[in-house]
Amino acid sequence: MNVFFEDSGSFKAGTVLSRQNETLQVELLGGRRIKVKGKDVLLEFSAPTAAELMQSAETCAQTIELDFLWECAGTDEFNFAALAEEYFGMQATSVERAALALRLHSAPVYFRRKGRGQYQRAPEEQLKAALAALERRSQQAVLQATYEAELTAHRLPAAFEGKVLTLLTKPDKNSIEHKALEAAASACGTSVAQLILDCGAIPSARALHESRFLAEYFPHGIGFGPAAAYSEQPAESMLAERPATEIQAFSIDDISTTEIDDAFSVEWLANDRLRIGVHIAAPALGIARDDIIDLQARTRLSTVYVPGDKITMLPAALVDTFTLQEGGLRPVLSFYTIIDSATQDIVVTETRVERVFIAHNLRHNLLEAIVTAEAIAAGEGDYPYKKEIAVLWPFAQALYEKRQQARINYGLKRETPRHADFNFAIEGESVSITPRRRGSPLDLIVAELAILVNSSWGALLAKYGVPGIYRAQRAFGLNRTRMQIGPAPHEGLGVEQYAWSTSPLRRYIDLVNQWQLLACVQHGVAAKLVAPFKPKDVDLYAIVQNFEDTYQAYADHQNRMERFWCLRWLKQEKRKRVLASVIKGDLVRFDEIPLLLHVPGLGVHARDTKLWLDILAIDELNIEVSCRLSQVLEVGETQENLTGDAAASCA
Repeated sequence: MNVFFEDSGSFKAGTVLSRQNETLQVELLGGRRIKVKGKDVLLEFSAPTAAELMQSAETCAQTIELDFLWECAGTDEFNFAALAEEYFGMQATSVERAALALRLHSAPVYFRRKGRGQYQRAPEEQLKAALAALERRSQQAVLQATYEAELTAHRLPAAFEGKVLTLLTKPDKNSIEHKALEAAASACGTSVAQLILDCGAIPSARALHESRFLAEYFPHGIGFGPAAAYSEQPAESMLAERPATEIQAFSIDDISTTEIDDAFSVEWLANDRLRIGVHIAAPALGIARDDIIDLQARTRLSTVYVPGDKITMLPAALVDTFTLQEGGLRPVLSFYTIIDSATQDIVVTETRVERVFIAHNLRHNLLEAIVTAEAIAAGEGDYPYKKEIAVLWPFAQALYEKRQQARINYGLKRETPRHADFNFAIEGESVSITPRRRGSPLDLIVAELAILVNSSWGALLAKYGVPGIYRAQRAFGLNRTRMQIGPAPHEGLGVEQYAWSTSPLRRYIDLVNQWQLLACVQHGVAAKLVAPFKPKDVDLYAIVQNFEDTYQAYADHQNRMERFWCLRWLKQEKRKRVLASVIKGDLVRFDEIPLLLHVPGLGVHARDTKLWLDILAIDELNIEVSCRLSQVLEVGETQENLTGDAAASCA
């Protein structure tokens, strides 16, 4: 005796070896033996054999027309055997009955399973909807196959126009385009991004990196919407009420800087005293907490900088009103300190809200080569504000030395000179990378005066009990550097407190602190009652958390794009060999560009050991470069030899 039965959602046939009550011992076609419950048996037959029945039933099942079968079935629940007699006639064979069971089971769109051998046909409306869906899927499958063929041949389908960056940054994984891309990339043995690049759908890997960042942090675009309609006319009339001084100030910035936050002035007083002014742009005078511009700035939290481009925190019209552009009176929050020029000691400090005439915007790239420590000491050179720079330089040095002593008192070593920074100039898809040495007189003047102001204004907030956002650092432990509400030492800088306040045009923390400082200057001891942010304001804590996360993300993007342009420079300059210095272990720094890299199998070398590295491969898409050690240079190698070898490496 043979049986046709259901097992785990599928149909099988076998030979009965024994029967005990309602349980059968059955041998399957492959020889395996299993126990089958009587309720699972749909047919018992002696002929044909189990193997012949399954083979014939599967063939017969393919000939059964589903539409006609659906018509034959009534609206009520039915048994497959009963429908077999309706379809094949009263003398339906075991093969035909099994074939009908297989066909019913394989067509869930037409028939719903209601139990062992029991079915019910689908309602007509649902059947039509399901068949339409199947037809759509069939057409989509054909379309997807067409897309796959074109992509595999490195041609972009016309339907992908305008969707490419979305497919790479925020794809709909259920879309035909995404599925076709995934399948084509798999067939080509590459990534989706590389396939899109190979198809010429994006101009370069640069566009992909930028689009990914914008999709995550600027999903609605980089425009300001209603905030962009800021009018400078009301602001100018309001700011005209601020007292104007006779002082003429100058700024020191990079050539590309448009958000000029700070400027400086020097006045000569009696008894060898100087009044040094640090004048900070005051956008807080034209922005109110929770107005439309503030809400935009609080979302962005900082200007985003990348080589050759930036996304400003504030609308262009507002920046134009408050930036310290040369040639006019500008509203500022000024910090004045009177010093003894003989000892460089600070005698007294003062903070004012006023308007200052910005006479000149000095630029690092034009002056850095001629304004050197040696030139200042010898009185050489001809450049604007030579006399002012000559007195700011020793004051900046004195401030630096005081901070170093404070670091030592905190148990730290003196600050070590930083390696050269680099300026990136982008033109189209080409890049120029030039070194900029940190620690020059102009650089130190700007840095030390900014630290002095941020520390002093942090103390001013604490004096009046006005909450501010401070940057604190302790020498050891987890979360060594943190932002917090309330003053605390910044041991790394060697100051008792440090509140970012000197970059309000490009950093939201500075804008918040400027609001609070204005309250201190204008209201004194009553400041904490009228300041925009009161003590224990929950928004301050939220701003700190959001700022830290966002600022780090912006910095990561900037570093990623700088690394990208370093790779582009290597390709552009056709470098096959580069000079590098060991930092630690297998980590090296390229000498000509700001690129750090791990070199596998480098071996053990002392810090700052010079190496020649061979460039093996450059991958702009993943921002990776593969190198291997070519030569370790001797300590006595001359700079002339290094320069000559560097030139030869381009050949």
